[in-house]
Amino acid sequence: MFQSRLQQAAAQVQDHLRDVMAPLAPPVGAAMRHACAGGKHMRAFLVLEGAALHGVPADLAIWPAAGIEAMHAYSLVHDDLPCMDDDDLRRGQPTVHRKWDEATAVLTGDALQALAFELVADPRGCADAKARADLVLTLAQAAGVRGMVGGQAMDIAAESASTPLTLDQITTLQAGKTGALIEWAACAGPRMAGADPTPMRHYAQALGLAFQIADDILDVTGDEARTGKRLKKDAEAGKATFVSLLGLEGARARARSLADQACVALDPYGTQAETLRQAARFVISRDS
Repeated sequence: MFQSRLQQAAAQVQDHLRDVMAPLAPPVGAAMRHACAGGKHMRAFLVLEGAALHGVPADLAIWPAAGIEAMHAYSLVHDDLPCMDDDDLRRGQPTVHRKWDEATAVLTGDALQALAFELVADPRGCADAKARADLVLTLAQAAGVRGMVGGQAMDIAAESASTPLTLDQITTLQAGKTGALIEWAACAGPRMAGADPTPMRHYAQALGLAFQIADDILDVTGDEARTGKRLKKDAEAGKATFVSLLGLEGARARARSLADQACVALDPYGTQAETLRQAARFVISRDS
């Protein structure tokens, strides 16, 4: 059930983003479409599933679902730049700065971030103005220095630090860099419905950390042909990771424990949340 729902969510969001971005002129418009192509769209899936769990129709939830994918795409475009991770490959395709140039990549990321807020703020998604404002405010917090950007800054600083990060420091870093947008996505549905987002927040906090640990494991054991990106970057840079600190089996055990925590957090929803439980198990078993 989960795989089919994930694929359905990806198709819905791809269609929505294609329609929204169709009129946008090249080169930036073309680069935006390139940056949003492919990927699992796990964050969009979380928006749509969380919305369904709280009685919000998919044709409304698609707006914030597309918005979080635009925000995620912006972060990847900038993260791939030579001044950051300097990657040539993303989702099996050339990164934006390789296909076009660095200036276009910077502008593409800027435009995608603006588009994310435009989509989340669109009243065709969430009609209630107070709930819509809450979505926009919390997305700004999740994407900014209190969330993703703050985590990225910690990650960059760690590359030149005299001592490797501790396990607690890496956990804090990843809660921002990876976890903040995942948490926002999971909480979007209850926020649209005016419901308490606490169970979904707890679910997403465990899920986001499990997702990052799985990424660290893939960086060591994965196949570049399947992941569509360069691997073993962390080891080459001498960065501390969950794998380097816990060992491969320790990291796997920690990821399993977090997936279990995520599933328990969904207890208030009973069997209605089974697809989200399957998502937690998928996150720690994926090979790409």
